[in-house]
Amino acid sequence: MTTDAVVVGSGPNGLAAAVVLARAGLSVEVLEAADEPGGGARSAELTIPGLVHDICSAVHPFGIGSPVFSELGLEQFGLRWLHPEIALAHPFEDGTAALMYQDLDRTAAGLGADGDKWRAIFERPSTRWWDLAADLLRPLLAPPRHPMVTVPFGLRGLVPATRAVRAFDGRDARALLAGAAAHAIRPLSDPGPAAVGLALLAAGHAVGWPVAEGGSQAITSALVGALQEAGGTLRTGTRVSSMADLPDARTVLFDTVPSVALRIAGDQIPAGRARALRKFRHGWAAYKLDLAVEGGVPWLAEAARRAGTVHLGGPAEQIFASEAAVGRGEIPDRPFALVGQQYLVDPQRSVGDVHPIWTYMHVPADHEGDLTAHLEQAIEVYAPGFRDRIVARHVWRPADFAAYNPNYVGGDIAGGSADLWQVIARPQLRIDPYRIGPRLWLCSASTPPGAGVHGMCGANAAKSVLKALGSRDR
Repeated sequence: MTTDAVVVGSGPNGLAAAVVLARAGLSVEVLEAADEPGGGARSAELTIPGLVHDICSAVHPFGIGSPVFSELGLEQFGLRWLHPEIALAHPFEDGTAALMYQDLDRTAAGLGADGDKWRAIFERPSTRWWDLAADLLRPLLAPPRHPMVTVPFGLRGLVPATRAVRAFDGRDARALLAGAAAHAIRPLSDPGPAAVGLALLAAGHAVGWPVAEGGSQAITSALVGALQEAGGTLRTGTRVSSMADLPDARTVLFDTVPSVALRIAGDQIPAGRARALRKFRHGWAAYKLDLAVEGGVPWLAEAARRAGTVHLGGPAEQIFASEAAVGRGEIPDRPFALVGQQYLVDPQRSVGDVHPIWTYMHVPADHEGDLTAHLEQAIEVYAPGFRDRIVARHVWRPADFAAYNPNYVGGDIAGGSADLWQVIARPQLRIDPYRIGPRLWLCSASTPPGAGVHGMCGANAAKSVLKALGSRDR
């Protein structure tokens, strides 16, 4: 019996694609090499028994703000979003911190003279978030459906973050924007990262920066539940090395990076498309620590103790210098680092007074050095005595990420470099960048809109499949 669609890989994009196709009436099977589904949305006890750590993704503004997740109604399959009191804190060495709340007015009030400027920039994109998301979370070559909100946002986002921060005069607003832009994992002097920062902050004001109750694995579990309800199936522990490993199918979708799709289906991908996939570039790596910390992090800035996410890196100019150093292949003396304190709103992740702390910094791809002390010191600067509270640690070097998931090439957890060309032509310069062969599609974070647990790469690819099958059936 021929299956309508086989999806290789069960990350959020692969599962979202599978659910969309199954709900459209297609027979769908998802194959996953690992014993557990999830890709970048998995959780595990990595340090001490009972302590729940998020392996990759942790905080989800684009998850709660995802059009496809909203359409799928994942809450009915057990997903519950939890919001910290403070979405984001950006502490400084003097014990103060810049703060972003979901409440736009409360955030603006804390930014002093920059408050009105902050409100002017973020009020429209946050109140029109779902219109903005409908345009941002799809191929950029597609004409915008909501140009009045998307075009001004896009023009502002094309300015390098090093210039975008000039919209503000004060240290705090500039640092909040620079830290959010650094999520692009690119030099902030490049065009593009400012758009990432602006989108994250707009989403934060529109829908928040929540965590998933029980860990990011809960997002995966909800997607699996939706798939099963729609009649789709999932097989774990099933490695696909070639097309011969697949059941007979009308279409195949790869929730993988281009190199993996080429390795599996290279001779079935037309030469021109294969050339584009071979040119796909991967970005920097992550060096991550999962820490068991007694009593939590003793931040000098008291507000940081109530924030779900903490950005470390000092003033904007220091963040610019840090990310520029990584771009040159260096390890910055004062790295930009992200810290997740998911347990603050999800205490079931902790064991007594020992709490899971999630943190990582950007490093050059394939970096082999031991940076554990370096990253811990980056936190210690803003939280003296922090290292003395560490009970246990789990280290993720770039090679560890690459071994854990073949999509994390060289430790790149974002599915490929987000330089401007690859944002436009990701992974190929076509109106439909998802289709890579007569019956083959790519649906991973290597396609638009790129990294993040939002499922939109998969949803967009699924719509391409449905269009192709509909035309063929007619």
